[in-house]
Amino acid sequence: MVEDDARRVAIDAIVRIDEDGAYANVVLPKMLDDTDLEPRDKGLVTELVYGSTRRKRALDHVVDRFLVQDPPPSARAALRIGAHQLIELGTPPHAAVSATVSAAPKRFRGMVNAVLRKVATATKEGIEYPSDPIALSYPDWIVNRLRGDLGAEEADAALRIMNEAATVQKREDGYMQDESSRRVADLVPSAPRTRVLDVCAAPGGKATSIATRGAFVAAADLRGSRVGLITSNVDRLGADDVAALQADATAPPFAPGSFDAVLVDAPCSGLGALRRRADARWRITPADVDNLVALQLRILEAAAPMVRPGGTLVYSVCTLTLAESVGVVDSARTSLVGLGFRSVDPGGDGWTTLGDGVEVLLPGPAHDGMCRAVFERA
Repeated sequence: MVEDDARRVAIDAIVRIDEDGAYANVVLPKMLDDTDLEPRDKGLVTELVYGSTRRKRALDHVVDRFLVQDPPPSARAALRIGAHQLIELGTPPHAAVSATVSAAPKRFRGMVNAVLRKVATATKEGIEYPSDPIALSYPDWIVNRLRGDLGAEEADAALRIMNEAATVQKREDGYMQDESSRRVADLVPSAPRTRVLDVCAAPGGKATSIATRGAFVAAADLRGSRVGLITSNVDRLGADDVAALQADATAPPFAPGSFDAVLVDAPCSGLGALRRRADARWRITPADVDNLVALQLRILEAAAPMVRPGGTLVYSVCTLTLAESVGVVDSARTSLVGLGFRSVDPGGDGWTTLGDGVEVLLPGPAHDGMCRAVFERA
């Protein structure tokens, strides 16, 4: 009965994500907090929701072979988590089908039972997909764009990794931070008495990491709600050398040359961190990337003058597109050179050259994908 309840919660969460536009990483924790499920069963809910949302296109393709019409949202959600158990998780067919049918709305149980039994048979016989984007379970444009930017082999490897569950990593101070984000924070000079500006700082992971090494960090973000996230983490971690403030990164409220180092961890499409944002691949569009490129360029060019002579500027994005990395840096290069900046190679295992002055860390089993560029001002 407990597992039935877990699957019922998963079905409800998927309906909210698909029909109401809820964000998986926002709605699911709230829903789990309202249950009395044991930790093991909460883990099952998380896997069913995140896993079946990531693999939605592939799972729906298999299920749709056995449907005569599109089912209602709750039935679709039940079919998707059932197919995810059968195809992706290797759950024994009897257990996957019976438990999912019990969790489905009563009026759809007959249909869910019949379809999932056919999916179980198809899984045993072997499933073939008509195209790589369907097999990988991404929109066509994401697969085509990353293949064009990275090459087919590296792009497909990154896309497969981002279909896996994200790893959880804890810093010594207890903050949960991905390895790629920690590596970017480590690029920022942070000796004692160093003044650092983090212009897009929420939720504060990089800012607090920098402060632990002795620097004073001005951690800014545009929206008050996001500044509240920084403040909450600063207070929880006791990071006294971080000052949170609300400010527009395209117009920083500081005098030029006020900081020894500036970090621009710019808003981006997140196409290197899709493991953590299960539904993001279905929301982001090519037009969004174009709009973000324009914003990233404005932020980088506005932040650069804040660096004192001899100081350091770090640019990073948790995406893999050339437009948001090499394209932005190339567009900003004339203004950066005019201010006396030059690209520097920070070194580090796993990073490879993506373009002039830009390096990429492709997603791996223990980290997200990230692009970075580091500059020093003469």
